Amino acid sequence: MRQEETISAIATAVGGSVGIVRLSGEGALRAADKVFVAFGGKKIADMKSHTVAYGRIIDQEGKTVDEALAVVMRAPHSYTGEDVAELQCHGGAVSLRKTLALTFAAGARPAEGGEFTKRAFLNGRIDLTEAQAVMDVVEAKTEKALFSAAAHLTGGFSALLEEIRLNILDIIAHLEATIDFPEDDIENTDRGNIDEKVVEIINEIDRLLRTAKRGKILREGIKTAIIGKPNVGKSSLLNAFLREERAIVTDIPGTTRDSIEEYIDLDGIPLKLIDTAGIRNTGDVVENAGITRAREHIERAALILAVFDASLPPTEEDEYIISLIKDRSAVIVLNKRDLGRDLAWRELKNRLPHAPTADISLKEGGNITIVEDLIKFHLMKGVVSDGENIAVNERQAHLLEQAREHLEAARETIRNNIGEDFIVIDLRAAWVNIGEITGDVMDEDIIDEIFSKFCIGK
Repeated sequence: MRQEETISAIATAVGGSVGIVRLSGEGALRAADKVFVAFGGKKIADMKSHTVAYGRIIDQEGKTVDEALAVVMRAPHSYTGEDVAELQCHGGAVSLRKTLALTFAAGARPAEGGEFTKRAFLNGRIDLTEAQAVMDVVEAKTEKALFSAAAHLTGGFSALLEEIRLNILDIIAHLEATIDFPEDDIENTDRGNIDEKVVEIINEIDRLLRTAKRGKILREGIKTAIIGKPNVGKSSLLNAFLREERAIVTDIPGTTRDSIEEYIDLDGIPLKLIDTAGIRNTGDVVENAGITRAREHIERAALILAVFDASLPPTEEDEYIISLIKDRSAVIVLNKRDLGRDLAWRELKNRLPHAPTADISLKEGGNITIVEDLIKFHLMKGVVSDGENIAVNERQAHLLEQAREHLEAARETIRNNIGEDFIVIDLRAAWVNIGEITGDVMDEDIIDEIFSKFCIGK
């Protein structure tokens, strides 16, 4: 990527009340001047940083395309650290795309996915953890996910990592001083003291690693398949979660022939609920297609809500469903309590000890909170959340685990009384791993891969 080039992209969703075309680079203000005319005659290139002008977007023939505001942010006090101009237009798709095309004709080139944020990173405005948090903020599905992303965006995670790196570097400095100046009496370099400091760093890394599961849940949500045979209450369960009549509920078996998908916010946990077709043997071609799709959703789901009509004895279809969830993350919903209970269902807890069970009547209403509480407990069991909403992602967790392995190797070297230079090798490797998380140590291919996942305009 050539940073000297000026880039341009639509930075907002097309079709809203306001649409923004953003330009960044050395020629951003000059390019904006070619497509924007202020009503007061002021040139964008002459405007002070963080000021606004009111005017119109014009084409090459001077015809008005739209009325707009031009916002100027001069380097280094902009999102990208470069000169930035934003043309805030009406949100119509045609006018926005025409304005964007005019910026290209004025000398800008189309921005690549995530290129604005990538420039912010390369120009030192943000580090890699903060850059990744930008997309997490955009994609947050719940308030908890948003706060977790914001904690990374504002540098909370970076500060913890920087402290870890400084502590490792402090140990390295003491050890290297011992190696370089063996005749001097260097304080705090005895191996017992070094081992204690390494253990403290490992404990801090472990604390961060324990947030990884929570981070994955908050960022990606939990794909949850609602399964069962026909007429056990699957659609009623979905409607109860949504607090609205989203799925059709009748006494006729096989009503749900395709999957219905909805997101809910379960106390900060994004659940992608999928109401699947009832599983049974049927000669109906359309219904069979829905059942095949239901089995596919079961395979891909991270959580299964298995619904049974516990007022009747278990059927062959129920037994098949039980076999599907035997080794899966699941919550069991024994429905239709208002009709009584068949005693055969008492054995289910012994057969599926890993799966919590809710004994409810969806018809009576008011029972959905029991299921919700079971799901929250089941999903968040063993999940750690620190007071700063820090939650590491998969890549960060992998690098933290690598750093931990190097620190443990350093401890092994200390215990075996091997030379200080070998201790330093593992400590420096851990220091590099932490630097890869923040981007202080850069791998260009990995950087490109990370930003390629961003949408254009971010």
